[in-house]
Amino acid sequence: MTAPRLLPFGDRGLLIEVDTLDEVLALAEALRATRPDGVVDLVPAARTVLVHVDPRRLSLAAARAWIVQTGDAPHVTRPPGAVVEVPIVYDGPDLEDLADSLGVTPHALATQHSACEWTVAFTGFAPGFAYLVSPDWPHDIPRRASPRTRVPAGAVGLAGAFAGAYPRETPGGWQLIGTTSAPLFDPDASPPALLVPGARVRFVPAAVASAPAAAAPTAAAPEPPPSVTSGPAAAAPESPSRPVPIPRPTPALTILEPGLGATLQDLGRPGHASEGIAASGAADRAALQTANRLIGNAPDAAGIEITMGGLRAVASTDLWLAVAGGWGDLSVDGRRVDPYTAFRVPAGAQVHVDWLTHGARAVLAVRGGLDGPRVAGSLATDTMSGLGPAPLRASDTVALAAAAPTGPIPPDDLHPWSPPAQGDLVIDLAPGPRADWVEDVGALFDRVWTVSNAADRVGIRLDGAPLTRARTGELASEGMLPGAIQLPPDGLPVILGLDGPVTGGYPVIAVVTDASRDLLAQARPGTRIRFRHAR
Repeated sequence: MTAPRLLPFGDRGLLIEVDTLDEVLALAEALRATRPDGVVDLVPAARTVLVHVDPRRLSLAAARAWIVQTGDAPHVTRPPGAVVEVPIVYDGPDLEDLADSLGVTPHALATQHSACEWTVAFTGFAPGFAYLVSPDWPHDIPRRASPRTRVPAGAVGLAGAFAGAYPRETPGGWQLIGTTSAPLFDPDASPPALLVPGARVRFVPAAVASAPAAAAPTAAAPEPPPSVTSGPAAAAPESPSRPVPIPRPTPALTILEPGLGATLQDLGRPGHASEGIAASGAADRAALQTANRLIGNAPDAAGIEITMGGLRAVASTDLWLAVAGGWGDLSVDGRRVDPYTAFRVPAGAQVHVDWLTHGARAVLAVRGGLDGPRVAGSLATDTMSGLGPAPLRASDTVALAAAAPTGPIPPDDLHPWSPPAQGDLVIDLAPGPRADWVEDVGALFDRVWTVSNAADRVGIRLDGAPLTRARTGELASEGMLPGAIQLPPDGLPVILGLDGPVTGGYPVIAVVTDASRDLLAQARPGTRIRFRHAR
C-alpha cells in the first residue's frame, strides 16, 4: 500500500487519500480493527476514507496520530457475494446524449452496461445507494455540470467508473441511462438494502428478465401507519389465549396546519454514514436543546421543527410547551405567549406558531417528548432518504414519548433572549480537503453570497459571482459531512445540510464549523452570508 495522504475535513474530520479502491478497502478494515473512542464514523469511498471524529472525545491531532500509527493495512480479499439480478429499462434522459459523446449508439451502450458483472464496492450517498464497479466496464463517465435537484426513484445512473441506482427521489449529478423497479431499500426489511458490499450485480433488460425478484431478497411491504404516531413498543403476547395488553400511545397534539413544513426531529442518527444513512436531526440543535431544558426534558427529546412558521395544532391533553429558535408571534387560543418560556396549554386549546419574522426554523418541544417510528435509534425525519416519520400533515396526531417528567417546571433562568439576526450572517469556515480545486479560495471569503430559493434540509445553494475551478476533471466520490461546501462545475457553492448525501463527487473546498451550523440553520432565502476563517 502506498503511504496514505491526510487532508483536513473541517473541524470534525480527516480525509485519507490512497491510490486504488483495493487500498481503500484494506485501509478501512485496518482502521475498524483499531478504532478508538471518539471516532463517529469511517466512510470508505472510491479513493478515500473519511474519518469523522467527535472533538470532545478525540482531538484531530490524536486522530491523525492514530491513523499514522495504524500503518500499512493487510490486504483484504472479500469472498464473492451472491448474484443479484436487477431489472432495467434503458429509458434514461441522458442515454442518447451520453452514447453520442462516447461515439456509440444508445443500444450499444445499453448492451455494454448489461453485459458487465458489477460488484458493490461500497455504499453511501443515500440509504440503499450502492457504488458498483466492473473490470469489464470501459468508460469513465463525467457527472453533469449542474446536479439535478430531483432524480426519480429507481433511476439508474453512471458517474466515473461507477454505476448505481437511486433508491428514492433525491438530488443527483449522475448521468441517467435507465430505470429499475427493484426494491432497493426498505427500512423494515432485513437487511434493509438490496445491494450490500460484496454483492455481485447483473442488470437484466426487463424484456428478457427471468424472475429478477426471486434472485434477490425482497423487502416486506410496509404496514399502513397508525392514526396516532406510535408510542412505546408493545410486548409480545404471552400466549394466544392470554395476550398482553398493548399500551396505547397518549396523543399530544393534532395538527391542523403544518405551515410551510413541519417534521419530528431529535438529535439525529450520527455514526451510520458508512451505511448511506445521514445524521439528520434538528437543524438548529441549540434550539431543540434549549426548548427541552425550558420544560424539563432530556436534551435529546424529540420535538417539532417548524420551517418558516404557520403551524396550528390542538392539544389532545393538558401539556407544557416551549418554542425556541426562529422568532414569530406565538399564541394559545389567541392569547399571546412568549418564545423561550414554558407555557401551559389545556386540552382542546389551539396553539399557533405564526409565520416567523426572524430566522427560518422554530422548534416546539412538549414536556415528556414526542414519539414515533425509529430507524437506527432515532425518530428524526430525513427528508431526502425518507427515513423516520413522514413530514407532518393536517389531521396527523403526534404522541407523547412518555409520561410527563415528575417535579416542577425548571426555573426560568435562561433570559434574556433575542431573535435570530436579520442582517448578514457571518459564518466560520475550516479548511476543506479540496481547496486546491478552486482557482482562488480567497474569493470564497471576499465575496458576499445570498441564500437562494433552493435551500432546505438537504442543502443550501448560494447565489453570487461564480468561483472559478482550477481543475476541469472529475473527482471520485468521497465521504461528506453536514456543513461541507461543495463546488459544482458551475462555480456556485452548495452547503450540505443534515439530510444531505453522505458521499458525493463535487470537491469540498471548505467546511462550516460545528459551532456555526446552528446559525446557518436560521438562514432564510435572501439572507446574505459572509464567510470568515475559523479562529
